[in-house]
Amino acid sequence: MLMCFTIAGTMNSCNTMHSGESSIPEKVSMTKTELLDKIKGGWAGQTLGVTYGGPTEFRYNTRIIPDSIDIPWPATGYCKSWFESKQKSGLYDDIYMDLTFVNVFEKYGLDTPADSFAIAFATADYPLWHANQAARYNILNGIMPPKSGYWKNNPHADDIDFQIESDFAGLMSPGMPQTAAGITDRIGHIMNYGDGWYGGVYVAAMYSLAFVTDDIDFIVREALKMVPEQSDFYLFMKDVIAWSEENEDWKITWQLIEDKWGHDVTCPQGYMTPFNIEAKMNCAYILMGLLYGEGDMGRTVDISTRCGKDSDCNPSNAAGILGTALGYSNIPDYWLNNVREVEDVTFPYTNLTLSNIYELGLKHSLELIEKNGGEIKGDKVTIKYQQPSPVRFEKSYEGIKPVRRENIGVTMTAEGFSYDFSGTGILVSAQYPGRRQSTGDYVALVDVFIDGEKVEQVKFPADFMVRKLDLYWNFDLPEGEHTIEFKLLNPDPDQVFSLNYIVVYQTTAS
Repeated sequence: MLMCFTIAGTMNSCNTMHSGESSIPEKVSMTKTELLDKIKGGWAGQTLGVTYGGPTEFRYNTRIIPDSIDIPWPATGYCKSWFESKQKSGLYDDIYMDLTFVNVFEKYGLDTPADSFAIAFATADYPLWHANQAARYNILNGIMPPKSGYWKNNPHADDIDFQIESDFAGLMSPGMPQTAAGITDRIGHIMNYGDGWYGGVYVAAMYSLAFVTDDIDFIVREALKMVPEQSDFYLFMKDVIAWSEENEDWKITWQLIEDKWGHDVTCPQGYMTPFNIEAKMNCAYILMGLLYGEGDMGRTVDISTRCGKDSDCNPSNAAGILGTALGYSNIPDYWLNNVREVEDVTFPYTNLTLSNIYELGLKHSLELIEKNGGEIKGDKVTIKYQQPSPVRFEKSYEGIKPVRRENIGVTMTAEGFSYDFSGTGILVSAQYPGRRQSTGDYVALVDVFIDGEKVEQVKFPADFMVRKLDLYWNFDLPEGEHTIEFKLLNPDPDQVFSLNYIVVYQTTAS
């Protein structure tokens, strides 16, 4: 393939090579202005990408958003309208979650331990979902990282949460994917593990590499070297890359993804449903935008969005990576005009604006460049480039697999509830009405019995902000027949909750 690529802002001559074979020199130099331009491009790209995909989030599961559906992008006022709407403020969780961690770095320094990030995250004012919500409950109840994200403590460990929050790690580690991975290890294990962590490792590495080359194909391939080859995450992304080479039409690759990987779900909520919030499936859609977008911002965000599922988070990551590679000054005005209108508006749940983040991003990246063997002399910045190599192998749900899901819809009362099953594990999910609203100080106390023996007393708060995501799970049962029983000790007629669904697990050898 004949291709041209840019390293550190200098256009090289065209080289005849297989896509992805460009190399990065041991030291890469740029000006502070160029470095800032890429940092700005990354944060602005995230903002425009998540806004573009906002109206379609999880409205298209297991199906492409058809071309006949218009996705709006008015000339002005669009980001501003989302910022100003309290009902829509949660759209920017991709960014205000990142900013929690950026703020901790700013307050306490680059070597701040994981517990400080965990506490800031768990006590923040914003609502959380999935792996994040499970981790918040863990932390508030004394289970700190990395245990808070470990799959036996957090059944949503493979979900998308850290993947959408990992951009900051790459944006503060230009040309240093190993440094970015170290940051993701410290923070990503607050809420994720295994493939859920690898989503953050991979996204952060793509950002990191986007500072030293604008060859998107190379970025996608080289960053994947950070992920262990035996992981499902690696195998999935390898498929996407190979299929993108074989098929000019991205919709053919989308169907291949669905056919092979569409049913490979560990998230309890998504098992046996069209819903899939796992990192690897949604990361595939990030790659779809990047690989088929051909360096064009509009095409990149549109394809990532039209792949469906978490269709605001995926174009946000894709546009952020591409924005870093292009630089802020090279993003077309058509996409930047809406972003420029909110650059001095504070993000929900934070005290930071995009303008603040641009400057903090430059500050933190310069500190990390020097800390990792680079040099700063006047306006010249020299980065000591780090070759990608894989992080350690982790696997959620190792040795077991979901085999049955049953929607039960049983209201919990003092009479209790029992359920017979055959397997090696079980998860039971429960929900109060109005699941995204705080509903008071009531905390249900539920005794759990397995095969007649009490195994745990569960605390299940009514307040959504501190609620346990799933009522109970156990993945360490001996294979065979079991009975699980729940007894509600303190029923309150004003605070009634229901058991939603049960997922049963067996060993993978069964």
